[in-house]
Amino acid sequence: MGAVTYPNTKVIEFIGNTVIPVQLQSNAEPMATDYNVKWTPNILILDADGKEHHRSIGFLPPPEMVAFVLAGIGRMHFDLDRFKDAISTFEKVISDFPYTGWAPEAVYFRGVALYKMTHEAQPLKEAYEKLQAHYHWSEWAKRAQPYWLL
Repeated sequence: MGAVTYPNTKVIEFIGNTVIPVQLQSNAEPMATDYNVKWTPNILILDADGKEHHRSIGFLPPPEMVAFVLAGIGRMHFDLDRFKDAISTFEKVISDFPYTGWAPEAVYFRGVALYKMTHEAQPLKEAYEKLQAHYHWSEWAKRAQPYWLL
């Protein structure tokens, strides 16, 4: 990723304006053990307390890298019950990076966050329908399958 993704101008700008990046060698102890890093690149999205919310292992081209970081920020907001922030972040992944591998996850978690915020089942069904229409091949479409019953 050092030759393709990290030097990409859009990645540099996005990462610099969005997160605090830290790059470590895979044998950097105790962090490698603490975060169970066995292979590189291993990219983690952590909150301010160092708690992990999202992980990617292996090469990511520039658009996938940006979408991954956004999805990870969305997951962090979701995990911390900040559903409005999660929804807006997932919507950005869906609108700006619809052809990345992270878009189906964003569709799924957007629906779940809307459900948790409103306690109405309709967002879950809408997530299922969008996943079936655009991302039927994804693991997230399979995970949303029970929502067709709603």
